[in-house]
Amino acid sequence: MRQQLCLSVLFCLLIPSLYAQRTQNLFDASWKFYKTDVVGGENVNLNDAGWRTVELPHDWSIEDLPDQSDSVIGPFLKQSSGNTATGYTVGGTGWYRKHFKLAGIANKKYSIYFDGVYMNSDVWINGHHLGNHPYGYTAFYYDLTPFLKQAGENIISVRVRNEGRNSRWYSGSGIYRHVWLIITTPVHVEPWGVFITTPVVSQSNSTVNVKTTIVNEANLSSLKLLTTILDAKNKIVATSESPINSDKEIAQNITVKNPSLWSPGSPYLYHAITEIKQGNKILDRVVTNFGVRSIHFSADKGFLLNGKSIKLRGGCVHHDNGPLGAAIIDRAEERRVELLKQFGYNAVRTSHNPPSTQFLEACDRIGIIVIDEVFDMWHRGKNPNDYHLYFDTSWKKDIDAMVLRDRNHPSVVFWSIGNEINERADAPGLAITKNLRDEIKRFDNTRPVTEAICHFWDHAGYKWDTTAAAFALLDVGGYNYLWKEYEGDHDKYPQRIMMGMESYPLEAFENWQQVEQHPYVIGDFVWTAMDYLGETGLGNAGLDKPIHYQLQTFPWFNANCGDIDLIGDKKPQSYYRDVVWNRSKLQMLVHAPVLEGHTEQVSSWGWPDEYAHYAFPGSEGRSMQVHVYTSYDAVRLVQNGKIIGEQNVSPQTKLTATFTINYQPGTLKAIGLRSNKAVDSVVLQTPGKSAKIRLTTDRSLIKNSRNDLAYVTVEIVDADGRLIPGASIPLQFSIEGNGEIAATASANPNDMQSFQKPVHRTFRGKCLMIIRPKGAGGKIILQAKGDGLATGQVVIEAK
Repeated sequence: MRQQLCLSVLFCLLIPSLYAQRTQNLFDASWKFYKTDVVGGENVNLNDAGWRTVELPHDWSIEDLPDQSDSVIGPFLKQSSGNTATGYTVGGTGWYRKHFKLAGIANKKYSIYFDGVYMNSDVWINGHHLGNHPYGYTAFYYDLTPFLKQAGENIISVRVRNEGRNSRWYSGSGIYRHVWLIITTPVHVEPWGVFITTPVVSQSNSTVNVKTTIVNEANLSSLKLLTTILDAKNKIVATSESPINSDKEIAQNITVKNPSLWSPGSPYLYHAITEIKQGNKILDRVVTNFGVRSIHFSADKGFLLNGKSIKLRGGCVHHDNGPLGAAIIDRAEERRVELLKQFGYNAVRTSHNPPSTQFLEACDRIGIIVIDEVFDMWHRGKNPNDYHLYFDTSWKKDIDAMVLRDRNHPSVVFWSIGNEINERADAPGLAITKNLRDEIKRFDNTRPVTEAICHFWDHAGYKWDTTAAAFALLDVGGYNYLWKEYEGDHDKYPQRIMMGMESYPLEAFENWQQVEQHPYVIGDFVWTAMDYLGETGLGNAGLDKPIHYQLQTFPWFNANCGDIDLIGDKKPQSYYRDVVWNRSKLQMLVHAPVLEGHTEQVSSWGWPDEYAHYAFPGSEGRSMQVHVYTSYDAVRLVQNGKIIGEQNVSPQTKLTATFTINYQPGTLKAIGLRSNKAVDSVVLQTPGKSAKIRLTTDRSLIKNSRNDLAYVTVEIVDADGRLIPGASIPLQFSIEGNGEIAATASANPNDMQSFQKPVHRTFRGKCLMIIRPKGAGGKIILQAKGDGLATGQVVIEAK
């Protein structure tokens, strides 16, 4: 039987009766860590007595730096080699070491599995070098068995080198995803050796094809493979049994009657239990979650999921969790997916690398379609020290790792082989495209392969038609910022299926019109759905100076281009997108006054300086614009009871009405009109003076697990509980009970502060505390204090 020491007891919770014999424990605890500025070095016999103890997942680049000079603020260093790209965070070389003992290891197989280490990792066991893994975003594992000690202490050492300029965004540093120790008998299912597809899907009967690769190092006979399928309530719905004659892949076709189909609207999951048995003895058992669903793509019908048309309301995301850095804590990944779903997305692109296992599991459970992307560059680099140095020797194993690890997730619908690749249409690039596509198809031919292709920026004289050969190798053509090319390309290549892999927020209407009007355009993915660290100030707006792609310098650390900000709140462009996507009929945003004689300039990835509030103290009497976004026929604006005007609204106005007012505190009301009748309204009201602090937790009851979190929103409000949008106030936090403050943050993209200290300054009236249980149950009491404000408190219980 396989014993898998892992981060979660998920499967035990799903099917407790079947898991009495299986051991599952964390392998994330009690690692020693030491960071050095010395490049390289292979002395794995270093004395680690002085190293500090850390818990995985661990991202050292989010930790406060010791020097608090003008060049250092929290984890940010002005002289960081990553500079604006990585948000002024610091990489370097780090060492990890874990001491552990094992009992009764004879006749067992041991391997260690890393879901992600950034980057260029080397692993040793008891002084034996197991291998090097350059890429920071793919999973890998090593066999420990030949080098383990039968008695005494074993030592795993990991060196991580995040050196030089190697990323265009914040990558994090270290063993930032979970680690497993996997224990099996010599007869076991090969790692990633279960592949489940649903080749026939209907509401009456569906066929589940399960392919299982067996390793029989003991050459045992009389073996059999039993696959049991359970529904979401853990009821057995089908079984299949096959003899095992040798090391090979065994295919089983299993009929599931009256299946519940997976979709974003109904993300139903089944569980396949794979067992290798000799008589009644179980030698290995693996659990695989999967969904029953069909996908079909064509230029005339678009994307059909389970036979029904679906249009992809998509967003791009990087992999960081804001103030937690790149560390993959399970609840943080789940919350990101919850926010995407809450704000209207049904699809996400994991730009520009494979995500964590936990992110995909959350997409499976919550119902988000995924473009699983593998590379940001091939042969030709975008930074001097990036993955292009390792592409020739590593691309195949990294493609294999992505596909084999992720191919059972029903949320994963697309494989993307690259983003804005320099050589995308050159002859060598076309050869690479074919190799990458064919390698994916070797392990999974059920999903389309795509690639994000943009206009040429470095090939003088190249024309857009030059990309035709690249698109011809793809199942779905990915376009970055090119909605104007869709119709012309369709005329030339009528069978090409298209989707916007990146688009500007300011062109949300134009992009979505293309999706709605043309079945061959199956979706649009905005850059970006969420704010992220690095690419500082990409979404900036300012005065007078034209902006396109101009990153902002220290102390900017946040890209500021997301529909959702760094602490999880809705930004102005998301209100407009709600109307464009027909999730809302009416929204109103008020633009901050622009100084006389100046003109606002907005980055291509940015949004004008407008807000869903009516609080601009000090601007009384000044002229300002009000934008009302609506799908109603017309809109009326009323200020403090006085009608300012009415305007017709249509697709020709991009669902937008623009009014000019002179600011006076009070009430602003937008009224939606249909056939000259008022049918809807939105009201914004000026708040009073700052009076108290309000704490609100996303969940008052959490698990007493290190992989759970509570997100506590901190707000400055008036006596009536209305947010004070202009409040920028330093607050002090305290905590009692079995919890700790894992991070503090605001959404301010250029206010560098520590993420780890129990103090933070609010931005637009808000900041965030992230609370992590210490691993024991009980109440966790949080307080926030600020000068002249009534103290805020919230109680969370961990069970």
